[in-house]
Amino acid sequence: MKKLFILFILALAIQQVQAQHKNKFRMGMDLGLAIPEGGGFGATIGLEPKINLADNINIGVKFSLAGLAKDVVYLDNPDDYKGDVSGNSAILGTLDYYFNKGRSKIAPFVGGGFGYYGIANLAITDDNLNPDDELEELEVKFAWAPMVRGGIEPGKFRLTAEYHIVPPTDLQNITGKVIGEAINQYFSLTAGFYIGGGKWKTHEPSMATGKRGKQKW
Repeated sequence: MKKLFILFILALAIQQVQAQHKNKFRMGMDLGLAIPEGGGFGATIGLEPKINLADNINIGVKFSLAGLAKDVVYLDNPDDYKGDVSGNSAILGTLDYYFNKGRSKIAPFVGGGFGYYGIANLAITDDNLNPDDELEELEVKFAWAPMVRGGIEPGKFRLTAEYHIVPPTDLQNITGKVIGEAINQYFSLTAGFYIGGGKWKTHEPSMATGKRGKQKW
């Protein structure tokens, strides 16, 4: 999955540049699937206010939540078992770079971010575990971590693939003993929309001259 995502980013980077409108503010929201590293499933939702630094670059702050059902690594038991459920929250500073000359309504982009993640691994239950090692609840762990992404914006809609490189956290039983490790990296596929920011297609042929002129925002 990592290799496919990197190839996707590189393919977008081959295209040419330019886009929206400098100093415009925009607000985006997305919703989609979250896929934990190593297996499992989940869902994610995000809210992201942004400002255009240039016609093809913007920065923002992303607030996101992800619920994941995933596998864990149990130190003393090589057998597979039910895993755990976790809730991840994050606040990330983000930057996106767009590939659009202002003559198309579709804008591919690549980008990423860095921020603060809160990870709450909620529960583990398995018949093969020692009862003393079963987890009823885990405290929230916090970590700084990066995120990389790419996608397209057709008009005011947004389709995004993200990879959150969140470090693993220890699993502890109710006595505080470390009994395993939770893998917190996850991949997400989301669809959403944004308001503000201007339009991607800013150049249209002039009826009088046949030349392209810039539309007003």
